[in-house]
Amino acid sequence: MAATFLVIGLGRFGTNLALRLMDQGNEVMVLDSDEEAVSHIAPHVTQAKVGDCMDEEVLASLGVDGFDFCFVCISENFQSSLEITSLLKELGAPMVVAKADRDLHARLLLKIGADEVVFPERDMAQRTAMRFSVNGALEYVELAPGYAIFELDVPDHWAGLTLIDLDIRRKWNVNVIGRKEDGAILPIAPDFVFAADTHIMAAGRPDDISRMVNWRGR
Repeated sequence: MAATFLVIGLGRFGTNLALRLMDQGNEVMVLDSDEEAVSHIAPHVTQAKVGDCMDEEVLASLGVDGFDFCFVCISENFQSSLEITSLLKELGAPMVVAKADRDLHARLLLKIGADEVVFPERDMAQRTAMRFSVNGALEYVELAPGYAIFELDVPDHWAGLTLIDLDIRRKWNVNVIGRKEDGAILPIAPDFVFAADTHIMAAGRPDDISRMVNWRGR
């Protein structure tokens, strides 16, 4: 069953968030005071509304208590973000996620009722640094602090070898959990022979994975 989202604020983050949520098959309503921004995204979301995001009557008219998640994506005015977050909770929104740029802002948002705070710019910087710190990394998903799954191009010297030959788990404390082919993740047997263009999914600590792919021996 699709989840329902309200995205308030159509800056760069709010717009991209709304579009990605739609891509995942969710129902998304957006709200912004900028008519041009709303009209631009309207064909691509479930509903698009023009209105004063800080007006309690406007928010109440949306039925915010009926959304699974409400995102506050106001960038230019932190005071507005605080007030909108507070109003959403007063109106019964079950889950309010607010965007923040600083730790102090995050603490204040949580104090006045935000259920969760996200740091898009900081998270993207961290994600970019992580991806480009590991040679051959195409994508990664952090599962817990200090532990992630990476999609990788295999190192050139792996071609013609198997997991048994490489002894990856013992040497690097890394688990190769599958290979990616035509968009699907497939199981990988210990005797699977790697080709130069094999894409793998490897789980472990980023520094262990980095050492593994940078190693040029066997």
